[in-house]
Amino acid sequence: MNLEMNTTQLLLSLLFSSIGIGYFIYGRKQKKGVPFAVGIALSVYTFAITNTIAIIVIGIILMLIPKFIKD
Repeated sequence: MNLEMNTTQLLLSLLFSSIGIGYFIYGRKQKKGVPFAVGIALSVYTFAITNTIAIIVIGIILMLIPKFIKD
């Protein structure tokens, strides 16, 4: 298992995790499932993905999910 992260991946992980915390808190306070689940996914997925482009694409897709799926 390769656990090496470069600086770009680390900063992207920080960025998307921070956005995920915002979605998580919003979803919990408003009792909305989609932002809550997206917040958890944004906070966790960067640990499993090692490709920088994939981190960016998946992060953007996850951030757009609450815009299209309403609770």
